[in-house]
Amino acid sequence: MSTLMDSVAGKGRNISTNFWIWLLIGSLLVFAGNTLYATTKASRLGGASTAASRLQLNSQRLANQGREAIEGNAQAFDAFKATKGEVDEDIKTLKDIEKFPFINKKTQRDTQGVGSFLGELCAVPEEDVVFISTSSGSTGVPTMSPFTKKDFDEFQETESRWFWQVGMRPNDRYVHALNFSLYVGGPDVIGAQNLGALCIWGGTLPSERLLFILKTYQPTVIWTSPSYAWQLGEKALKAGIDPKKDLNIKKIIVAGELGGSIDATRKAIEDLWGAEVYDFYGLSDIFGACAAQCEYHDGLHIAENHILVETVDIHTGEVLKPGEVGELVFTTLRKHARPLIRFKTGDIGRIDTTKCKCGRTHGRISILGRKDDMFIVSAVNVFPSDIEAVIREQSGITGEYLIRIFEKDFTAKHAVEIEKNADNPKDDDTVAAEISAALKARIGVKPAKVVVHPDGGLDTRSEHKSRRVIDERNIDYNI
Repeated sequence: MSTLMDSVAGKGRNISTNFWIWLLIGSLLVFAGNTLYATTKASRLGGASTAASRLQLNSQRLANQGREAIEGNAQAFDAFKATKGEVDEDIKTLKDIEKFPFINKKTQRDTQGVGSFLGELCAVPEEDVVFISTSSGSTGVPTMSPFTKKDFDEFQETESRWFWQVGMRPNDRYVHALNFSLYVGGPDVIGAQNLGALCIWGGTLPSERLLFILKTYQPTVIWTSPSYAWQLGEKALKAGIDPKKDLNIKKIIVAGELGGSIDATRKAIEDLWGAEVYDFYGLSDIFGACAAQCEYHDGLHIAENHILVETVDIHTGEVLKPGEVGELVFTTLRKHARPLIRFKTGDIGRIDTTKCKCGRTHGRISILGRKDDMFIVSAVNVFPSDIEAVIREQSGITGEYLIRIFEKDFTAKHAVEIEKNADNPKDDDTVAAEISAALKARIGVKPAKVVVHPDGGLDTRSEHKSRRVIDERNIDYNI
């Protein structure tokens, strides 16, 4: 294995050679996914295949089809005659994936546009690519994600499965209120159409226009971000529209932010709309929704026929046991255009591999926050989701918030800014003290200060992702 690992690490080989190795292993994993896919396709609308069968089929495919995958990649075969035998010998089970190093967003940025328009991580010629999405660029340069037709079709088949899982049926009317401009969640409306629902391609419309659609066409299902679901409900009330009585929304799908998996936020949205909220989780690097909640809201079922999930220690990279909290690492099993091997998502969470109450056996992931957003105060790891959970439980405030992280006396501090309801009779100091005490009780540390704004005073409302964290520090706190 040393020759292969030296190549991947860049010892004695150039970057192009290194990434052909990634593509070879990616091809091998696609073979593994093909077999697993056959076992789950029949149950794509919510049925369960056993975890044991998935593991057995994946391992068998990795062991038996390794040579086929490598020899089938004629473009790379000549460059890797020396390593081919080692790949055949050493990659036999799913656990063997741990022998390979991680890749991350930086890997994608460094190779994007190198050698070709789609970059060195792309495993197929450009003429085989029918769709690209890009990341939001919220943590750096946007990265492209290419799809072959087969990738795209299976992407939408997975979306259909999630829609069915949350209860969407052909007699539903569905409004897709997500950004269509290069956003990987944009095409997910096709998954709803394939299921048979009547689909309204909303996109990021002005709130007034979207409320007109909701009132005129009376759709039953909508997908947007959790922050916008909350804001849209508030705007409806201010416009004299009661979401519970005047609209017909029964189910709200949310994604792009953590709110849908925060009980307090989900309950606040459900109480406002009189509808059930389901959280979806997606990555532009893979596809629009890689995981989705079921009716029990106990984590998000991950598409294990497409994605191998690892959880690793954020400091050491050591693989953790199911249930332990760490950084989620994904390996694609069926992505042809750009296979990703041990991709560090930057999301902190855990995976539960026990059988869900709904009967599905696919593992469930729970996301606690972004590694980029986590900060440490007085030796306590603080996630914005922890703060949001507290804010959304308090009365007398709008639920909007902003976190500012700064440095004082060589120590990280944070301030929390909130909005007070116009009809709240309490003075700002009293409100600030109450919020500070609630945060201290829940998280273990209180903010350096709580700033109270009037309703509408925070510039956090957005029709896509709301910006909740501003880091004003000038030093790098690596975790």
